[in-house]
Amino acid sequence: MPRTKRFLLPGHIYHLTHRCHNGSFFLRSNNIRDQYRLRLWQAIRKFSISILNYCITSNHTHMLLVVHRPARLSAFMRHLEGEFASCYNRLKHRCGAFWNERYHATLIEDGCHLWNCMRYIDLNMVRAGVIRHPIDWHWCGYQEIVGRRLRYRVLDLNELLRLREQYDLQSFASWYNVELDQALQRACGRQAFWTESIAVGSEAFVRDITMSSVHRKRLIFKKGSEDDWYVCDSMGSYFISTPQKS
Repeated sequence: MPRTKRFLLPGHIYHLTHRCHNGSFFLRSNNIRDQYRLRLWQAIRKFSISILNYCITSNHTHMLLVVHRPARLSAFMRHLEGEFASCYNRLKHRCGAFWNERYHATLIEDGCHLWNCMRYIDLNMVRAGVIRHPIDWHWCGYQEIVGRRLRYRVLDLNELLRLREQYDLQSFASWYNVELDQALQRACGRQAFWTESIAVGSEAFVRDITMSSVHRKRLIFKKGSEDDWYVCDSMGSYFISTPQKS
């Protein structure tokens, strides 16, 4: 099976997803999710990684983060995922793979696409039918945004405020709650481009990424509907843009 392709550029935002081996529900217990989050908290300090959002589900993880140095991100993920897999195997007295292949990285444009991705991550378990609102899921970034989790925080709240051009967390949380409630009312299902594409952003952003990837195999340009512009390469990986209101 071919390895998942990644295209990492410094100074950009990425949505990382990683699934348990064969879709297994290794993360289904509260204690195991707590153990993963603890190691995530330790790893972001060890490697100076800026996390904007995250969600730990029963069989996969989401992380939204800023990549300043791609090599550091790779080291961070090797450390975190390897450390946790070993911990899990010790706790469960098992051996074998914990993760399914490598993690996938989708480049996210800042602005409206970033906030749409934020909401998509926080609503993960709502879409799965496990909860009705992110306030009821303790293993996602929403808990930190609204002040429900104060110790061992994972999110870089200062970076979130900078990206939103706001100066206090309370104002940010109020705005984000309104946006989240609107997303809940729309009741959108799974949108694969957040987890399967190479990049999500405006058409100009996607074109810039395309120009940065001239070393890749032959690119095939395709035009979708008015709200769906994407580029596919010969191996099936694609850039995708979904213009949405902020």
